[in-house]
Amino acid sequence: MNEAELAVLVRAASFAAMRHRDQRRKDEAASPYINHPLALADVLVNEGGIADIETIVAALLHDTIEDTETTAAEIENAFGAVVRMIVEEVTDDMSLTRAVRKQLQVERAPRLSTQARAVKLADKICNLRDVIDGPPAGWPIERCREYFDWAKEVIDGLRGEHERLEALFDHVYHRRP
Repeated sequence: MNEAELAVLVRAASFAAMRHRDQRRKDEAASPYINHPLALADVLVNEGGIADIETIVAALLHDTIEDTETTAAEIENAFGAVVRMIVEEVTDDMSLTRAVRKQLQVERAPRLSTQARAVKLADKICNLRDVIDGPPAGWPIERCREYFDWAKEVIDGLRGEHERLEALFDHVYHRRP
């Protein structure tokens, strides 16, 4: 990684931290939300062997459109069109019901770009780990299991491009509560 790429990564992490600064995860500890995008980047680089800077930056920004006031144009202006496209591919339309959003993730998974597939895999890996280690407050075991099964359905639709990440997902999935 060269200095320019390192600068972009740090800028993306800072951007995500600022946008998510008032958000907390749904776990009982209400951990800072920024831990989640940082975990995705860590999974991609250190466990998945992903070195593509645009994929890593998109992972850091993956929830900014969905969960903050960030626009796609802001992401494109700051990080380029490719990063914006990856982030948009993995962004849910929050005006839809949760059930519709979940179904659309399953339906859209086979059409995701290679880069978006990596981000989606890292997101699901991190989410499953979080459900195992500290499930969202108030989630009974059955809801945790349903989440695992839905996540597997999404991931099954995008298999074939990231063997290491898919193996990581499968390993975490088999730790299902």
